[in-house]
Amino acid sequence: MITFTLCLLALIAGYFLYGRFIERIFGPDDRKTPALTKTDGVDYIPLPTWKIFMIQFLNIAGLGPIFGAIMGAKFGVSSYLWIVFGSIFAGAVHDYLAGMLSLRNGGESLPEIIGRYLGTTTKQVMRGFTVLLMILVGAVFVAGPAGLLAKLTPESLDATFWIVVVFIYYILATLLPVDKIIGKIYPLFAVALLFMAIGILVMLYVKHPVLPEFWDGLQNTNPNATELPIFPIMFVSIACGAISGFHATQSPLMARCMTSERHGRPVFYGAMITEGIVALIWAAAATYFFHENGMGENNAAVVVDAITKDWLGTVGGFLAILGVIAAPITSGDTAFRSARLIVADFLGMEQKSIRRRLYICVPMFLVAIGLLLYSLRDKEGFDMIWRYFAWTNQTLSVFTLWAITVYLVREKKGRYFYVTYFPAIFMTAVCTTYICIAPEGFGLGPQMALTIAIFSVVIAAFWFNIWYFKTTKKLW
Repeated sequence: MITFTLCLLALIAGYFLYGRFIERIFGPDDRKTPALTKTDGVDYIPLPTWKIFMIQFLNIAGLGPIFGAIMGAKFGVSSYLWIVFGSIFAGAVHDYLAGMLSLRNGGESLPEIIGRYLGTTTKQVMRGFTVLLMILVGAVFVAGPAGLLAKLTPESLDATFWIVVVFIYYILATLLPVDKIIGKIYPLFAVALLFMAIGILVMLYVKHPVLPEFWDGLQNTNPNATELPIFPIMFVSIACGAISGFHATQSPLMARCMTSERHGRPVFYGAMITEGIVALIWAAAATYFFHENGMGENNAAVVVDAITKDWLGTVGGFLAILGVIAAPITSGDTAFRSARLIVADFLGMEQKSIRRRLYICVPMFLVAIGLLLYSLRDKEGFDMIWRYFAWTNQTLSVFTLWAITVYLVREKKGRYFYVTYFPAIFMTAVCTTYICIAPEGFGLGPQMALTIAIFSVVIAAFWFNIWYFKTTKKLW
C-alpha cells in the first residue's frame, strides 16, 4: 500500500504543482469567452464551473479508467507508474492545452485546431479520422451498458430493448441544447462514479490488502507476457486513465460553456487528474482481485461486479454498477454530439435549427447502427472494433500533442514546447509499435515493430527540428 499511497499523493500534487506550471505557460486572461460572445441557446451556453467540471469528467471517463485500468493491472506495478506519470505529464497537459486552444479560438472543434497548426491537409485527414473515432465510441459504448441493464431488469427487457433505449437517448442528447439533458443529469451520474471510486478507495485502506511495491520490481506479471509486452500494449490498454485523444474531442464542448479562461485548470487539467485517480484506485483493487482469484478473468465487468458487491454491499454495489453503466453511455452521447459539431464546423452549417442538426445526425447514426449490428453478430467483431478504437484513440492524441507543440513554438513560449514535445515523441513510438505488432495491424515481430517505431520517431523528430530551425532561425 505504500506505493499506491505515494502514487495517489503524486497525482494530487501534480494538479497543484505541474498543473499551475502549465497554466502559467499558456497564460489565461480575462477576455470574453465564446459562451458569452456566441451564445446560441444550443451549444454555446454559459454554465456554472462546477457543473462544467462534472460534465467534462463524465465525458472523458467512459469505461477507460475502470475497465482499462483493471486489464492494465495485470502488467504489475508498471501500470501504477503509467497512470501517474501519464496523467500528470501527458494526459492532463494534453487535455488542458487542447481545451484552452479551443476556448481561445471561438470554441473550435479538434480537427480545426489541429489544422490551424499542422496544415490544411492534416486538417482534412483529421476531420474524417475524428468523426470515425466518435462513431466508434458511440457504437462501442452501447452493448456493455445494455447488457448490464438487461441483468438488472426483468427478462422481458433484454439487451436489444436497452440498446434501442440507449440509442433513443443518444439521439435526444445529441440534438437538444446542452443544458437540457447533459447539463441536468451528468452531474448526478458523475457523483455516482465518484462515489464508487471513493468507496473503493476507503475499502482499500480498511482491508489493507497486500499490493506489489516498487521494490518488488517492474516485471511484466501478465500471464501472457510473451504475447502482451508492457511496451506498447499496456500504454494502449490504459488509455483514458493516462492519456486519450478522445478527451481533446470533448474539451470544445465545455469550452463553449465556460465563462472565464481562468476556469480551465480545474475543468480540463483537474478532470484528467481526477480520472487518473479513479484509474489508480481500480488498478489497485484489481491487483487485489487477481491476487486472490488468479489472472484468468478477462471480463472487467465481472471484476467490477465482484469487488463492488464484496466491498460496498448491496446498495453500494448497485450505485457502483449504475456508475459503470452511466459512464460509457454519457461518453457515447457526447461523442455523437462532438461529431455533429465537427461536421457542422467543416460544412459551415449553423446549428440553431433542429432540421440542420438532423441533416448531420441521421447519416451518422445509421453508420453507428451498422457497426453495432456487426459487433453484436460476431463477438470477434466487437473485439476488433474495440482494438481499433483503442489505437485510433491514442493516435489522435499524437496529432493533438504535435499541434500543441507547434502552437507553443509559434507563440514564442521559449523552451516550454518541451512539455508536449516529449509526450508527443513517446506516444508516436507507442502507436507506431502497437499498429505494427498487433494482430489487427501488421502482425510483425517485436524486433521489426520496434525498429519501425524507432525509425518513425527519428523521422518525426527530424521533421520537427527542420521546421523549428526554419521558424526560429536557431537550433535547440
